[in-house]
Amino acid sequence: MSLFKIQKDEKLEVIKEKKFKLEKEIQQLTEQNLNTIFGLEFVRSEFPLNNFRIDTLAFDKETNSFVIIEYKRDKSFSVVDQGYAYLSLMLNNKADFILEYNENKHNTLKRNDIEWSQSRVMFISPSFTTYQKEAINFKDLPIELWEINQFDNDTVMYNHIRTSGAQESIKTISQQNDVVSNVSKEIKVFTEDENLAKATDEIKELYEKFKIAILNLDNDIEIKPRQLYVAFIAGSNIADIHIQKNALKIWLNLKKGTLDDAKNLARDVSNTGHWGNGDYELQIKSDDDFEYILSLIRQSLNQNKK
Repeated sequence: MSLFKIQKDEKLEVIKEKKFKLEKEIQQLTEQNLNTIFGLEFVRSEFPLNNFRIDTLAFDKETNSFVIIEYKRDKSFSVVDQGYAYLSLMLNNKADFILEYNENKHNTLKRNDIEWSQSRVMFISPSFTTYQKEAINFKDLPIELWEINQFDNDTVMYNHIRTSGAQESIKTISQQNDVVSNVSKEIKVFTEDENLAKATDEIKELYEKFKIAILNLDNDIEIKPRQLYVAFIAGSNIADIHIQKNALKIWLNLKKGTLDDAKNLARDVSNTGHWGNGDYELQIKSDDDFEYILSLIRQSLNQNKK
């Protein structure tokens, strides 16, 4: 993708890409801005364990799970093999990861506080091969690829490599690989289908209508199914939808007092325990206020997009 700067005479000047010289540059830049970029909590850099050294150990407070981040400049590695090797390391050494978190964050996390099934690995590199991109084309792979590029106008871009409508499960190849098989027994990547399983046909149709409309609000919005809801994210969460049998429950990621809701459809849940992100909750059983509700979601997008 080419980037241009608009000159005073409205002519375009190419903004040239500036190569990273070392993996360490990518690591330092990412670690210093981990929350801004990914909404993750930094735990430890260069975490040694057994014969491994994890580049960055992070924690996802939304899913209460650890995230392992690895940085690559070369292209001669298997993202699946290495990713599952790191996840296997984590699952076989849970106490070490908890101890590392508690010592670095001065906290008292316990084993049962961690949602181990939501653990994942992120690879960050200036580029990935076609083979590596194709290798992650599974619907339930706990591995993410992110391309990073910097430009000579001091601009940096992180681009999430998304699967192209993956339908196949990683479990179809797990029988051929003991590490993948063992990790897959504990790691769980949730899907939209699982969230929709108990919904009536009417609610499934209603969800699909909201889904398409939300995605059309911005090209950068992506879907991340969680255990209890489907998250719509553009840098950070915009709206989280819990699919019930006869209704949709939507949480808007906005702080109390920041939502313009003339019809008072949203309920204040700032002091109420709830899933999802934000202080506002909508209970929806039909598309009667569809456009109005979409305008509320748009407010969340405007405040949360990164």
